[in-house]
Amino acid sequence: MIVLQTPRLLLRHFQPEDLEPLYRLYRDPEMRRYYPDGTRTREQTKEELDWFVDGDAGHPELGLWATLDRHTGEFLGRCGLLPWTLDGQREVEVAYMIDKRRWREGLATEAATGIAQHALGTLHLRRLICLVIPGNDASAGVARKIGMRFERTHADAFGLCHVYSMGAAHPATREGRQP
Repeated sequence: MIVLQTPRLLLRHFQPEDLEPLYRLYRDPEMRRYYPDGTRTREQTKEELDWFVDGDAGHPELGLWATLDRHTGEFLGRCGLLPWTLDGQREVEVAYMIDKRRWREGLATEAATGIAQHALGTLHLRRLICLVIPGNDASAGVARKIGMRFERTHADAFGLCHVYSMGAAHPATREGRQP
């Protein structure tokens, strides 16, 4: 099922056949450099994919979605909305991971913009965050490009991260805005 489309991307619910292209990304140390749990085994990737396919019963509108090139159908990564609880408060993260072979094409920014528009405009969420590991300048840049601002540093069992945030009054919710 398609969740949303941007000019170059199609974001859809994951399917079991997405395991191999997702595992190709998850086993790559460069792709997983800024993830606190590092690379993933095929089995770990399958467990995560099963969660993506089944969704979160408490928040079925949220999740990570297979991200494809809209014109070729090529699997490019996984992007979406993740529920978190930080310091006792419910938060929703705009998450993005694009295949390194397509880095520097603006695809993460395009995906994040579409996701923010969907979250704020369609799902009527009031606030969005991005969690960025210190040193991940590319992800911090995407967060800033979609209008998020650095809010604070957060530490938990996963380690240290920077929290970027934006609210519902942000211009990304306006129709027709392109990255």
